[in-house]
Amino acid sequence: MNIPSELKYTKDHEWIKIEGNVATVGITDFAQGELGDIVYVDVDTLDDTVQEGDVFGSVEAVKTVSDLFMPLTGEVIEFNETLEDEPELVNTDPYDKGWMIKLEISDTSQIENLLDAAGYKSVIEG
Repeated sequence: MNIPSELKYTKDHEWIKIEGNVATVGITDFAQGELGDIVYVDVDTLDDTVQEGDVFGSVEAVKTVSDLFMPLTGEVIEFNETLEDEPELVNTDPYDKGWMIKLEISDTSQIENLLDAAGYKSVIEG
């Protein structure tokens, strides 16, 4: 299982790459493996400010639909439109081409609440 050390994580299985005050968000390798084949990614919060912990979209797999939770409060400034035609990128390349949104961080102090790779690994190993 791939858990890149340069990223931050949430207990809800999102990964976060922080560059200045912009964060790129997707779901982890573990999450996509648990969900199975992803057939649709729905994000209807583009240009909205969404609070930390609130739902920003959903992922639909063959057998289930799972909500996506905001890891940090901020404005959703970009959606990975490639996923509209190729949602399977979330399965095949979750940390690169399978990213979901970019957000402008409202409160950088919330970054301290995110997990590092070791912390996330302990969550999934239970």
